[in-house]
Amino acid sequence: MTDLSYVRKESHPDLPPPKSEVGVIAWLRQNLFSNWVNTLLTAAALYLLYKAVPPLFNWMFWEADWSGKTYQDCTSDGACWAMVRVRFDQFMYGFYPVDERWRINLGFLLLLGTGIPLLIEGVPFKKYLAIFVFLIYPFIAFMLFYGGMGLTVVETNEWGGLMLTLVLATVTIIVSLPLGVVFALGRRSNMPVVRIICVAFIELWRGVPLITVLFMGSVMLPLFLPPGTHFDKILRTLIVMAFFAAAYMAEVVRGGLQAIPKGQFEAAQAMGLSYWKMMGLIILPQALKIVIPGIVNTFIGLFKDTTLVLVIGLLDFLSIIQSATTHKNWLGTATEGYVFAACIYWIFCFGMSRYSITLERRLDTTHRD
Repeated sequence: MTDLSYVRKESHPDLPPPKSEVGVIAWLRQNLFSNWVNTLLTAAALYLLYKAVPPLFNWMFWEADWSGKTYQDCTSDGACWAMVRVRFDQFMYGFYPVDERWRINLGFLLLLGTGIPLLIEGVPFKKYLAIFVFLIYPFIAFMLFYGGMGLTVVETNEWGGLMLTLVLATVTIIVSLPLGVVFALGRRSNMPVVRIICVAFIELWRGVPLITVLFMGSVMLPLFLPPGTHFDKILRTLIVMAFFAAAYMAEVVRGGLQAIPKGQFEAAQAMGLSYWKMMGLIILPQALKIVIPGIVNTFIGLFKDTTLVLVIGLLDFLSIIQSATTHKNWLGTATEGYVFAACIYWIFCFGMSRYSITLERRLDTTHRD
């Protein structure tokens, strides 16, 4: 029997595949219209989008009010974005003095200019950039944000808005990861005292809600300090949030350590490597690569949990928006405020998620057909 496919291939060696087998049409057939069930689900999803998206866009854009000084100036049936425009600076900087806001801009631009190259593959001088970002930049940022050395001092009770949210999230994320690694290693240690201390720390912080530790750190801790001792509220918040996140991070990292085959440990020991060289050069790089999704998921949750600082009197981004929508001039704009907040939080969280996927692909060493 003649192999017809072989004959066609030999007769037309340069004949391209049918359009239905490649490109957009092939993707649609395979993913959306592969059978009658998927076809019905696709049709239902398209109908829901047709019913929901046009009214949403009308409310958000086409029929929205973009200018005005009070809610009464918003006369259309759409969103009243005038509130966001009027209060935008406060949403970003809180109550930070207007004349000093250039310091906030400079601080975050400096972080972006030196931090983003660390996340890009192939950028030269990464070692020096890392030294600057993790060892030098924190002191520069503190001097810019708080003041001193010729700059006007801005007390932390004037910090707020997105600026405060980013400060809380960035510091906590940077501190919690190495702390979590240390506690994960300690929990697996062969030394009973070290293991007991790490287990107690992790279970204590994981066993209570974040709102509880925030309240304890802000309200109860000063009661146990000597009279006259001033312990800044934001510093207390950073400490308790870092410890709380480190406890969860430790369990994420421990999961990665347990996924490493025992042979990796034995091979490193057979080579004569010390414990810290074994962990730093062989075990931890593999373990952290495995748990990248869990690490980033913890970071995203931590970024969103910064909204809980409202209970201790700190006005973060969401708190500032809630405060603005209860002002007499903007009563009735709560929906617009929450939609704006959701968009900002989504941008940051989606960015972390996408970078996580990129990092996973870059570090992927599995062999697939």
